Amino acid sequence: MELSNLKPAKGSTHHEKRIGRGQGSGHGGTATRGHKGAQSRSGYSRKRNFEGGQMPLQRRLPKYGFNNIFRKEYKAINISVLQSLADKQGISTIDEHTLVEAGLASKNDMIKILGNGTLTSKLDVKAHAFSKKAIEAIEALKGTAVKL
Repeated sequence: MELSNLKPAKGSTHHEKRIGRGQGSGHGGTATRGHKGAQSRSGYSRKRNFEGGQMPLQRRLPKYGFNNIFRKEYKAINISVLQSLADKQGISTIDEHTLVEAGLASKNDMIKILGNGTLTSKLDVKAHAFSKKAIEAIEALKGTAVKL
């Protein structure tokens, strides 16, 4: 075997179908596009969900649900996370700015404090919302839970 006699394995290559190159090619005339209709014309591009004129899937299925424009989404943070943050940074006041700096929330998040975990130190917490269990846990250690 030398560079001059290399060739691909048998059956691994095939010729490109040359369309619209005259009747002798066998693909002249309509150039495999059939007769008439949008698909036979140049510039045709099928719409993304087009199903050949059949009623498309998104119109066959019923509409359901709605988006409540008054919904408020909160970033949930447990009191166990607040305790570990207070231990790490040695602080007793936790507010929105502290949580953003710690990477627990973004500046546009509304924050809700949840009562999962235990508190061991007195904390003054400022957030947009609190669960009942979280308020009880914070106030049991003489801390304060202030809504923003």
